[in-house]
Amino acid sequence: MLTHLHIKNFKAWADTSGFRLAPLTVLFGTNSSGKSSVGHLLLALKQTVLSTDRKRALHLGDTNSLIDLGTFADCLHGHDLGKTLEFQLRWRVPGSMTVRNALDRTKSFTGDELELVAQLVANKAQQPETAEFRYTLLQKDAKALEVVHTRKASGGDLKCEPLRLVYAQGRKWPAEAPEKFYRFTDRTLLRYQNADFLAEFALETERLFNQFYYLGPLRSHPKRVYQWSGDTPPDVGPQGESAVAALLSAKQDGRTLSRGRKQHKQPFDTFIAEWLKQMGVIADFDVKPVAKGRKEYEVLVRTHAGSAQVKLTDVGFGLSQVLPAVVQAFYAPSDSVVWMEQPEIHLHPQVQSNLADVFICAVQAWEGGNPRGTQLIVESHSEHFLTRLQRRVAEGSISKEDVAVHFVSRTGPQARLEPLVLNDNGEAENWPDNFFGDEMADVAARVRAVMERRRKAPASTAGAK
Repeated sequence: MLTHLHIKNFKAWADTSGFRLAPLTVLFGTNSSGKSSVGHLLLALKQTVLSTDRKRALHLGDTNSLIDLGTFADCLHGHDLGKTLEFQLRWRVPGSMTVRNALDRTKSFTGDELELVAQLVANKAQQPETAEFRYTLLQKDAKALEVVHTRKASGGDLKCEPLRLVYAQGRKWPAEAPEKFYRFTDRTLLRYQNADFLAEFALETERLFNQFYYLGPLRSHPKRVYQWSGDTPPDVGPQGESAVAALLSAKQDGRTLSRGRKQHKQPFDTFIAEWLKQMGVIADFDVKPVAKGRKEYEVLVRTHAGSAQVKLTDVGFGLSQVLPAVVQAFYAPSDSVVWMEQPEIHLHPQVQSNLADVFICAVQAWEGGNPRGTQLIVESHSEHFLTRLQRRVAEGSISKEDVAVHFVSRTGPQARLEPLVLNDNGEAENWPDNFFGDEMADVAARVRAVMERRRKAPASTAGAK
């Protein structure tokens, strides 16, 4: 689970300042304020991890990738190629991580969090290259071990403290430059007798991004028939195009979920249907093959008790848009990070409120006798979503420590992020100006307009009133 993020010189962000991420993190803000840019950077890091090109420090994307960020100049704040793109990620390691000195097994370093700080600059071809990255293993916020890998004209430089790296006999060649934004080359690791653990740091970074999933703000239109041949999609897709396939795959695999420890277990598809019903968007929900032995399926919905079942295409658009969000929240593997943009789109205000309950459940759900440990990072414009979230904090359904709310605004070319401080009662102690628009200004303007109309009304009309 990501616990801390800090970005400098990326798109609208000169500096986000470091901000906390919780199991359920919500970003609010005005249009084009910079909210989505945070997710865009994480998507670029993911596609870099997935890339087979180890020399590419940051995969900016193309028409076939998760995201296309254009040129490196397009990514840098102010399009200034002289600036350094820097990001700091900190995440909780499942269980814990222990590094042992291969030359002295009595010395070990254990941490529950890993931090990666990377600095990327433009090379002569105006492409990004890694100037430096640093890993820090932390135990309860205290530094246990730190490794710094720097690019130099002759290759690279590697430093580690408090563990001292020892050259292998006959291998005092220069360290090579960093690979991607997080890797040590195999040749660099062979240079030392006790550097094997550095590969574990890179593997942990890859694990984090292999389990990072994204759902965009516009989902695919509903279909009358869905194709599924028994495959297991990794997620519902960035447009939710694989939501039905994911639902069928989870059912085929016999996955069961519960809403918490010692709570009633339900088959995956039943669990999702129950939540859709509780949200108030359906009365019942089913996915059936068109005919026996066929790979075509139809989604059948009953919108009200006693009404006839109809296809997904024949009900309101909102259901097809929220279904991928609900499925993804529970379909992602345990310890995943899921980034969603506007999951509440096309939903009635009451359903937007209920969606907050779904997401609270998603970060608290259990599967296979263990907590799933899913983290949701949500971009939203919904006041109703936040109000329900505050209510649940006050009621104790979720602790304030498990919630992080941030407001993003824009002043000229720079974005600004402000954490919202919630107390135990769910009350915000530092509402930013115009968090959801200026409601009081609208009320005051309406009252003034009414008074002005009455002032201008003919005396006889005014007297009659």
